[in-house]
Amino acid sequence: MGMKLTSPAFENGSSIPSRFTCDGSDVSPALVIENVPAGTKTLALIVDDPDAPMKTWVHWVVYDIDPAMKIIKENSVPGKQGINDFRRNSWGGPCPPSGTHRYYFKLYALDNILGIGESIDKKGLEKAMAGHILAESELVGLYKRGGN
Repeated sequence: MGMKLTSPAFENGSSIPSRFTCDGSDVSPALVIENVPAGTKTLALIVDDPDAPMKTWVHWVVYDIDPAMKIIKENSVPGKQGINDFRRNSWGGPCPPSGTHRYYFKLYALDNILGIGESIDKKGLEKAMAGHILAESELVGLYKRGGN
């Protein structure tokens, strides 16, 4: 069984409750991590929206997460936070301008500790992770403003 990422707040492929978005409290949802592979030194998490106009919009960049962590609590900071497309080192919840968007929560198990600063963005994190990914898992949530 491979590494698995789930949330008690929403099922894979279903709507993200509005409290985790710009229409609510804008806090990060709780996440549950299972089956982290042996040899994992750290975990990384990227949350992005490929349906955003112009480009894939990055909502959260987190790395150096302890691989023993099984639950990321709601509204918590599980590791070092990089810069998202809101230009913040924090969670930025779904806030689509129109229509239903998909939000990809992508978890990576890495064979090394990255040792990078908190000014890194998604592209920089992906470059640092290259060649070090042991496993990955994905959770997808949907959100439409006024639709929840």
